[in-house]
Amino acid sequence: GAGSSAGGAVVAPSSSGGSSAVPPGSTRLVPRRREARHDLPKPEWHAPWKLMRVISGHLGWVRCVAVDPTNQWYATGSADRTIKVWDLASGTLKLTLTGHISTIRGLAVSDRSPYLFSAGEDKMVRCWDLEYNRVIRDYHGHLSGVYSLSLHPTLDLLCTGGRDSVVRVWDIRTKANVHTLTGHNQTVVGLATQALEPQVISGSMDSTIRLWDLVAGRASAVLTNHKKAVRSLLVHPTEYTFCSASADNLKKWKCPEGKFLHNITGHNSIINALAINQDNVMVAGGDNGKLHLYDWKTGYNFQTPETVAQPGSLESERGIYCAAFDQSGSRLITGEADKTVKIWKEDPEATAETHPVNYEPPRERKRY
Repeated sequence: GAGSSAGGAVVAPSSSGGSSAVPPGSTRLVPRRREARHDLPKPEWHAPWKLMRVISGHLGWVRCVAVDPTNQWYATGSADRTIKVWDLASGTLKLTLTGHISTIRGLAVSDRSPYLFSAGEDKMVRCWDLEYNRVIRDYHGHLSGVYSLSLHPTLDLLCTGGRDSVVRVWDIRTKANVHTLTGHNQTVVGLATQALEPQVISGSMDSTIRLWDLVAGRASAVLTNHKKAVRSLLVHPTEYTFCSASADNLKKWKCPEGKFLHNITGHNSIINALAINQDNVMVAGGDNGKLHLYDWKTGYNFQTPETVAQPGSLESERGIYCAAFDQSGSRLITGEADKTVKIWKEDPEATAETHPVNYEPPRERKRY
């Protein structure tokens, strides 16, 4: 009779392949959603970061920063039209380079030659020889302001993106405009290069990301997932993935084809800067002066310190325009709208007990 089947109810097989056995005499009609999500990785513990030093000296917004490959110094470019070179350890000013006639928007230091590259809203892309501290080459061709600059890691190529909505690829030595990568229809503000395909990735105010085939000189993929301008791109140093930042959310992508991995949400502001260090701490700096620190693997926002505007500044001058880790990954340098450069470091006292990870995996991983 009724005793042969468990209480007369049909037992639904559990979703996780029978690992959680249904006790006899109970029913499960709908498998619980919680069990399907146990495959999500848990975030690593990262120490919280704190403000260590504030460096003033620029007379305008600090728009870009680049760290020297030997980790001795870093350079900042500003709306006061100067490039300043600072000592990383002490924070003292070593050098001021003048020569641009408008805001400097991009800086890069070569690790193969003693060159510093700068790009500005005055349409100029310049190569500075740091042995003589003067301009030795100009790359001429942008029709309007240059908003982004990136050095190719293995080839002698320099990529710049600007308000003429193209990415120009320059041969560093001959100053030739090797490729003009056309396709965007608004300012190119985010630019990243890597040694593997796609060698050039660009993000634009038209809210698209383009992955470029350098050999053919055309886009191999166009990613249209963002709804707002893509102002910053970051290539992961080891993983063959990249991240793009827009006001709607951060998105992680897989190279080479640009397959969408997942969103990182919750910042609700214009993100101007992305940076990552060797410990997989990703930083997103926003126009509202918040520094969002994420665990790269899971996208868990483990800390959001707010920057402090300098005395005498308006509350609205709290934007973060650029961010870079030093080569060791232990110092974070940000350039800000209150005309200062700020240096952040990990809190040495913090432990996993004092600052526990309270990670709640996202309810619904978005699929687009």
